[in-house]
Amino acid sequence: MVQSDISQAGQGAAASNSALPRERWLRMYEQMLTIRVFEEHVNQLYLSAKMPGLAHLYSGEEAIAVGVCTNLRRDDYITSTHRGHGHCLAKGASVDRMFAELLGKEPGYCRGKGGSMHIADPETGNLGANAIVGGSAALATGAAMSSKMRGSDQVAVCFFGDGALGQGILYESMNMASLWKLPIIYVCENNLYNEYTHNSETTAGRINARPRAFDILTEEIDGQDIRAVDASAQRFVEQARRGEGPAFLLCNTYRYFGHHVGDIARTYYRSKEEEQEWKEQRDPLKLLSAWLVEQQMAEISVFDEIEQRVRAIVEAGVQFGLNAPYPDPSEVTQDVYAW
Repeated sequence: MVQSDISQAGQGAAASNSALPRERWLRMYEQMLTIRVFEEHVNQLYLSAKMPGLAHLYSGEEAIAVGVCTNLRRDDYITSTHRGHGHCLAKGASVDRMFAELLGKEPGYCRGKGGSMHIADPETGNLGANAIVGGSAALATGAAMSSKMRGSDQVAVCFFGDGALGQGILYESMNMASLWKLPIIYVCENNLYNEYTHNSETTAGRINARPRAFDILTEEIDGQDIRAVDASAQRFVEQARRGEGPAFLLCNTYRYFGHHVGDIARTYYRSKEEEQEWKEQRDPLKLLSAWLVEQQMAEISVFDEIEQRVRAIVEAGVQFGLNAPYPDPSEVTQDVYAW
């Protein structure tokens, strides 16, 4: 089975922090690039009519998933979103089984029955992506409550987009987490748009004022700068593990593609100039590589080598998914449930 180095992202902050800075940053760069290249291939699979259904690409937001999950242990929990491929990969999923799931194949994480928006991997602490906006807030908070009741020091992370700020379940969950001092971090990926509407038209007031109303420790950071994400995530995870309660991390970011792979003509809700500015000036991969070169921790040739390796792994993962068998028709009622 093809396995990317990204699967080591969730192995523990202790291991990451003990590594030499250069090695740690290059590993994080490789993890971000793996997500970027993975999503490029997902888009091509959709455009070539090889992938059923839709997918919501994470390109442009990679620093958040990698910066947070690098500081988690394998047994820590995460919950994801409909734009969840990056979270899954950063927490330890392998690219081949991810592609198999997207293509509806039997070796996929949900035996081909979950698809893009429902990938889960309990072995790496990934409790699942969620097609319901804000739908995982209660799941993550419940996992954090379980951790506290069992007396373990596991931490839960709830990833969600700014669109979830319109869902009441998020506030009910944060209220409980604050009252009971649960070990959870709410990570808001503010990519500015709720599907096709700028959040200035949907979200009143300042986003960071909302968690503060529940007396939850809150920070707002540049979600394109993985160094900022890493620093805040490391501190929040350590605090949660010590039993100091929840935190809220507001990461300002941007999705390079449309709301989903079929959202191609986007000029009716955002300009090409805006997209180009984020890609050229605020790209997380460019920011990290430029900083590493400036700090003389890496030469340009190092990034070329990383890209060659990553592309080979991801392309092998695509072929694994394409060649994998579909589930046997007799399994149609297995591993599924209905309310």
